[in-house]
Amino acid sequence: MPVVAALQAPVDRETHLVLRAAVLELVEGSPSRGFAPTVHAGVPGRSARHREDVPVADAGLRADLALALLRRGSRLHPRPRLWLTRPGELTAHDDDLRWLGPATWAASALGLPISLVVVTRRGWFDPVSGVSREWRRLRRR
Repeated sequence: MPVVAALQAPVDRETHLVLRAAVLELVEGSPSRGFAPTVHAGVPGRSARHREDVPVADAGLRADLALALLRRGSRLHPRPRLWLTRPGELTAHDDDLRWLGPATWAASALGLPISLVVVTRRGWFDPVSGVSREWRRLRRR
């Protein structure tokens, strides 16, 4: 079974393009403030999602949700990614830390060498390695 790995700098081109697309999708599709954190599995445009209107308090339930999302995301794309969109800055928040363990377990259970990446309107970051990318103005190319 592959080890779930944190992102390392420099990230490969495919990962960069997928995460840039995730940020762009968030910028273009969400209100500028006050949206619920959402966990995604797959790739931008083809992903399974769980919107967390009310925070899931139980880590076991979050693990089951992450596992179900990754299973569905694996059917949508051969190399699924796992990311959490939320408002705020590119620093670790409670939502990131609540989902990190369950998401890591789910990826490991399915043998997927991926980790949870946090996406905000400003950019993305890996809460484990600290690797990040930030944009002032992100535009579609």
